[in-house]
Amino acid sequence: MADQLPITFHEYVKLPELGIDVSNISFNTLTLQSDKFICIREKTAQREQVCIVDLQDSSKTFRRPITADSAIMNPENMIIALKSGRNLQVFNLEMKAKVKSCMMSEDVHFWRWISQFDIALVTDTAVFHWSIEGTSSPVKQFDRHANLNGTQIISYATNAKMNWMSLIGISAVQGRIVGSMQLFNKDRSASQPIEAHAAEFSEIWLEGAAQPTQVFSFASRSATGSKLHVVEIDHVDGNPPFQKRSVDIFFPPEAVNDFPVSMQAGPKYELVYVVTKFGFIHLYDLETGTCLFTNRISGDTVFVTTKHDNGIIGVNRKGQVLSVSVNEETVIPYILQNTGNVELAFRLASRANLPGADQLYVQRFQQLMQQGQFNDAAKMAASSPRGMLRTENTINQLKHLQSAPGQLSPILQYFATILEKGELNRHESIELARPVLASNRKALLEKWLKEDKLECSEELGDIVQPHDATLALSIYLRANVPSKVVVCFAQSGQFDKIVLYCKRVGYNPDWVPLLLQVARLDGDKACEFALSLVKEDPPLVSADQVVGVFVSQNLVQQTTRFLLDALKNNKESEAHLQTKLLEMNLLNAPQVADAILGNNMFSYFDRPYIAQLAEKAGLYQRALELYDNLDDIKRVAVHTEVVNGEWLINYFGNLSVEDSLAVLRRMLEHNAAQNLQIVVQAAIKYSDLLGPQKIIDMFEDNRCSEGLYYYLGSVVNVSQDPAVVFKYIQAALATGQTKEVERIVRDNNHYDAEKVKNYLKEASLPDQLPLIIVCDRFDYVHDLVLYLYSNGMSKYIEVYVQQVNSSRLPQVVGALLDVDCDEHIVKSLIASTPAQFSIGALVDEVEKRNRLKILHRWLEAKASEGSQDPGVYNALAKIYIDNNYEPEKFLSSNRLYDPRAIGAYSEKRDPGLAYLAYSQGQCDDELLRLTNDNGMFKQLSRYLIKRRDLGLWGKALTGDGQQPVNQSHRRQLIDQVVSYSLPEAGDPEEVSVCVKAFMAANLPQELIELLERIILEDTPFSNNNNLQNLLILTAVRVEPSRVADYIERLSNYDAPDIAEICINNGLHEEAFNIFKRFEVNTEAIGVLIDHVGSLDRAYEYAERCDQAEVWSRLGRAQLEGLRIKDSIDSYVRADDPSNYVEVIDVASHAGKFDDLVRFLLMARKKVREPAVESELLFAYAKTERLADLEDMLRGPNIAQVQKVGDRCYDEGLFEAARLLFQNVSNWARLASTLVRLGDYQSAVDCGRKANSTQVWKDVNTACIAEKEFRLAQICGLHLIVHAEELESLIRLYESGGYIDELCALIENGLGLERAHMGMFTELAILYCKYRPEQIMDHLKLYWSRINIPKVICACETAHLWPELVFLYVHYDEFDNAAQTIISHSADAWEHASFKDIIVKVSNVELYYKALRFYLKEQPLLLNDLLNVMMPRIDHTRVVSMFLKSDNIPLIKKYLVAAQSTNNKAVNEASNDLLIEEEDFVGLRNSIDNHDNFDGIGLAQRLEKHDLLEFRRIAAHLYNQAKRWRQSLNLSKKDKLYKDAMTTARQSGSNEIAEDLLRYFVESGNPACFSACLFTCYDLVRSDVVMEIAWRHGLSNEAMPYFINLMREYQNKVDVLTTELGELKAKVERGANGVAAAPSGPNQLLGPAGLGGRLLIGQGPTPGNVFTPGSQQGTPGSGSQFGGY
Repeated sequence: MADQLPITFHEYVKLPELGIDVSNISFNTLTLQSDKFICIREKTAQREQVCIVDLQDSSKTFRRPITADSAIMNPENMIIALKSGRNLQVFNLEMKAKVKSCMMSEDVHFWRWISQFDIALVTDTAVFHWSIEGTSSPVKQFDRHANLNGTQIISYATNAKMNWMSLIGISAVQGRIVGSMQLFNKDRSASQPIEAHAAEFSEIWLEGAAQPTQVFSFASRSATGSKLHVVEIDHVDGNPPFQKRSVDIFFPPEAVNDFPVSMQAGPKYELVYVVTKFGFIHLYDLETGTCLFTNRISGDTVFVTTKHDNGIIGVNRKGQVLSVSVNEETVIPYILQNTGNVELAFRLASRANLPGADQLYVQRFQQLMQQGQFNDAAKMAASSPRGMLRTENTINQLKHLQSAPGQLSPILQYFATILEKGELNRHESIELARPVLASNRKALLEKWLKEDKLECSEELGDIVQPHDATLALSIYLRANVPSKVVVCFAQSGQFDKIVLYCKRVGYNPDWVPLLLQVARLDGDKACEFALSLVKEDPPLVSADQVVGVFVSQNLVQQTTRFLLDALKNNKESEAHLQTKLLEMNLLNAPQVADAILGNNMFSYFDRPYIAQLAEKAGLYQRALELYDNLDDIKRVAVHTEVVNGEWLINYFGNLSVEDSLAVLRRMLEHNAAQNLQIVVQAAIKYSDLLGPQKIIDMFEDNRCSEGLYYYLGSVVNVSQDPAVVFKYIQAALATGQTKEVERIVRDNNHYDAEKVKNYLKEASLPDQLPLIIVCDRFDYVHDLVLYLYSNGMSKYIEVYVQQVNSSRLPQVVGALLDVDCDEHIVKSLIASTPAQFSIGALVDEVEKRNRLKILHRWLEAKASEGSQDPGVYNALAKIYIDNNYEPEKFLSSNRLYDPRAIGAYSEKRDPGLAYLAYSQGQCDDELLRLTNDNGMFKQLSRYLIKRRDLGLWGKALTGDGQQPVNQSHRRQLIDQVVSYSLPEAGDPEEVSVCVKAFMAANLPQELIELLERIILEDTPFSNNNNLQNLLILTAVRVEPSRVADYIERLSNYDAPDIAEICINNGLHEEAFNIFKRFEVNTEAIGVLIDHVGSLDRAYEYAERCDQAEVWSRLGRAQLEGLRIKDSIDSYVRADDPSNYVEVIDVASHAGKFDDLVRFLLMARKKVREPAVESELLFAYAKTERLADLEDMLRGPNIAQVQKVGDRCYDEGLFEAARLLFQNVSNWARLASTLVRLGDYQSAVDCGRKANSTQVWKDVNTACIAEKEFRLAQICGLHLIVHAEELESLIRLYESGGYIDELCALIENGLGLERAHMGMFTELAILYCKYRPEQIMDHLKLYWSRINIPKVICACETAHLWPELVFLYVHYDEFDNAAQTIISHSADAWEHASFKDIIVKVSNVELYYKALRFYLKEQPLLLNDLLNVMMPRIDHTRVVSMFLKSDNIPLIKKYLVAAQSTNNKAVNEASNDLLIEEEDFVGLRNSIDNHDNFDGIGLAQRLEKHDLLEFRRIAAHLYNQAKRWRQSLNLSKKDKLYKDAMTTARQSGSNEIAEDLLRYFVESGNPACFSACLFTCYDLVRSDVVMEIAWRHGLSNEAMPYFINLMREYQNKVDVLTTELGELKAKVERGANGVAAAPSGPNQLLGPAGLGGRLLIGQGPTPGNVFTPGSQQGTPGSGSQFGGY
């Protein structure tokens, strides 16, 4: 029976198997918005995350670390919506981006996706819709109705237009779950409250309706009953009205508290699924309200559902994801068999196209046809499920029917009905197309094709093709008839589509003839078509075939186009085609060939052949590109007048060096005038490649000087070959280009200067300027002067220094002096040369020749002219020094000479002059060296002081890194500084720099010596502050013993800074004396306290000073030294409360509260701080001055009384704490304090005022400790209503062993208004532990209010098995309940309850465990148990189980009942049992009614059975298996001849029947022979019977057979005779009709009329031939009928 259920049940996945904890599977943590995703919020101790399960592939489980209150997945996409408090956010998980967010002003208690883009939000007061598109905020739809107040919202739904909305909530009222619904219509802005638990919007199609009808269905369970209501909403005009349906929902007796939790409607079947809390599913027809099916699908609550494949999918508490949908194969048979509602089955099969009602449709169709209701029959046939009546036979029946006046014909009604709802099949499309095309209504056909109403076929295309080739092509395409499609494409010129189509459908026609056909029609399209064929992989035709086709049609242009595209890959295998392409165009279109060759597209054609064709065509450039032979190249290259010159020049780059030179020579030889320019340009361009020398040789061999000049002129500027430049100079001179020679020697850097110089000397140029330039550039000045002077060309020397390069005058003068030129000439040359030369260089040249004196007058003249050139004055200084012309005066007054040069020049001559020069130029290093070497320390000391340069001082005192200073020299220098130079100084800066230099040189002793000389003696700097500071500081570092003396003798120093430095250097007494001398008392006492460490001396100093600041400083130090009393005394004398925080802290830790009171009283007068007054209160408490404490509390104060009270409480000062808590009315703390004081009654009273959980907890604990159980119970009743406090309270009572008091406390608390589940649960656990006799009564009363899993654990621990079973049943844990009963049957088993439980379990393995349990303990009740489990058990497995244990007879009743399922194992077991019992009647019935078993095997067993009836059954089984001969042999063996004849007749075989006849004859049984003839009359052949009867003398036995056979033949002859007569009469009537028929011009049909028979015989005689204009015709008179 299980396989006959109208539903299909499927378990998709178990969420716990995906690693999801069961505790996270609940209505609050799991959401199911569609059948694509499940979203679970997982919360563990480590983290919170969201798990997304893809229902299409459960292996795809995504986890994201998201913290949110709720998460829902979009029904279509990977988009998640998150809610955290009032913050809503939407994220796209695939794009990892936020989509939208908003902040609600109210808490959102329920939300869900109502479409792919919209979310519904339910708050306390209203319902909003929020679109994730755009930037809009949530839009309010309606306000919540009052009937939903205090309910838990579980559902929200809208219709497709979103103008109807339903909101559902549930609440517990008087022990049952009440559903409240608000139905809202947006168009009317009206709401209606309805009692309902679940609702759904859907649509149905009513008979005769043009549009679907919108309906709203809702289910409820009230105190009086349960109903399903279906009502119409938004009625559409023209649709028939829908009658409201209200039907009862059945709930089984065990589901007393069950109620609907969700509804889903499937549009395909127009059914609604109602799911209840206890896991039942109800299936209803929406139109009629009929209940089709009810059953339980889950033992656990299915708390969330959604639509799935026209069914429903949901999740139960155990995490099973279950789906239910309609079983299309069994739903119609189920309705017919179980409800008997034929009309419902008929309508459901029709609208959903379901099987199972085929015979019903056939019967009703035949009935309508018989009744003449042809149009209704046509409609029924058209709408039959799966098109079962849409056959050729039906069409033929309807086609010949006539329609009533004013109505469509049945066949048109048939087609119209199909076209309205669906599409025509192949035969229908053909039958409809013929009359439509005949009536020239092709547009209708096109319209139906666009709407996919017709099934396309080749036959349909053939019918349409004569009328419209394009439409036929569309039909062929849809029908997938490639051959016809290709033909249509070709005929319509759509060649480009042929290849694409053939490739798509895998069709391969003969392409070459098709291409030839296209080429004849259109060459260009043929080219495109050919390209598409060749480009395929592999090519559909070869390029050779295409070229052959195009050439045969003389399509040169198209061939070229094709080959250009086909050969673009430039393959070697295509060489012949490349050659063919070029040859064709060189002969017919040379310009095209030129373009092809110019693009360098091909590489493998026959180059010599194509080159010859190109040369013949006048394409010399292309011929040159292709020729490889040098002779051919030389022959063609001379035609420069028709070849592009630039290309020809570039062409030489492709030739070898030798070939290029040979061609260039040939061009010069052929026509030098014409080709010179190109030859020169080529030579210039390829100069580096060909070699300049070879090119030069080529021009020289051809005596082409002009060419050589032009060539070298273009390359000389870039050439680095000296020979080339030299050749160019020679060529230029040869052609008279002197200016060019001048330019090249001036600008070029790559010629051989020596060679050119010599060549120019030998050339005897009229103008020596080129030679001058060469000698000047390459420093041949001396040679030049000698050459010019010796050849009498002195004027060119003047030209050289005056016009070419004046800077060369020193070298020219030197050269002239070398040749002993007259001094007057030299002086004249110097005087006449512009001053653009280096005077220093001139002086050097003259000085090297010891002729410096000749410049004396010239130098003085330059000086008098105001020259600023140092060379002038250097030369004058040297002349003055050497000649002693007052050098000191010159060196002192002049600043233009170079002091270093003159100083060095004078060092050996006169050190004093050198010192003077160095000092004038501040040449420090040279001066230091000079003075040290010559012992000039006094001059050095004075120079150093005046110089005021610390770096120079450093070198003088310490030396540099390379050479340290000589100690003897340094001592002499210091003595000179201290004794003479520094006292002479009058500038403070000079003294300062000197002191700094001594400090930097780390000479402290010398520095002290220096400073004492300056300060202690009477000098202008004696009272200098900086120097006094420096002296003391230096003494601190070097001579601390002198510091005290300096402090007393000096007065103008910075006392605070000096004192600090003394402190840092450990000179504490000196520092103290400084502060004391300058009366800085605070710092002085600080030194005594911090550094000397003598508080006594500090106290004495404070007494002497008696200043508040000093006392405060002393008080802080005493406090740090923990001399608390002395510190407080000091603070009091200073009247300084500023350090009250530290004083309070130290005194409090030391417990000096009496002294602290004195300080705080003083501080309270100065500062108004809460800390001061709070500490004063606490000090009063610690010193037990409660009266003062009360007085202070009564007066004005800003103390933190609460904190002080807490401290007192923590310190155990409960009396003081009581006063403080009373002052601030802190009843909670006061109660705790009173507990500590033992005043329990007052503590309870304060607890009532405080109404704090912690207070009650403290008071309760104290009362229990004192065994004040009455007061403890008062406190406990206020605690147990808080679930979080209950467990700790129970542990407290249990630890003290006060079980009775604890039970009494909780029992009294059960009646409280705030009693919660934890109280009932914990009391049940206590009963389990200590009062097991009371637990069952408690569970029966309060099972709905306890935490069942927790109590289950307690009962299991206490081994309370009946109670455990009770809990499992009420928690819907039927599997565990059954398991418990089986495991503990002695205490928990009871047959009736076990039967009720076992049918509800979800684990089918428990069924078989239960069977084994009953087999072991209750075998006589097995059949009763199997009877209730039959719908869900595996019969094969059950049978196998009992076969193994050899207990099949125990379940005989079950086997009989289970045979209705036609299960093979059941059938075989039942048959074996019947055989064993020898019940052949029962066995025959079992075999006939249940055919699912091994018939052959059973037959083989039975044919050996001792009882005849069982062997007959074996023969019967062979018959069923169509093993006729085995059956016959068995019947023959047992002489069951009647059975044998029946078997032969059933076989339908002539051979078997005739063999049986022969068997009867051979066995001598004529009676059976005669009987067999009668039985197998239709099978035996008459000739065989006649032969057997004649041969064996059985004519008498066969006579009845022959008599009957003759009668049958006689009847057939009579029928034929009658039909022949009727036919002759009909022919005669037709002949007479022809003779009388009119023959006017309107006679369109032949004489036989429409459908007339063909007349066979002679035609009309010539004299009777019908002629136009004749009024009548005479038929032929000699006509005869033939063919019969």
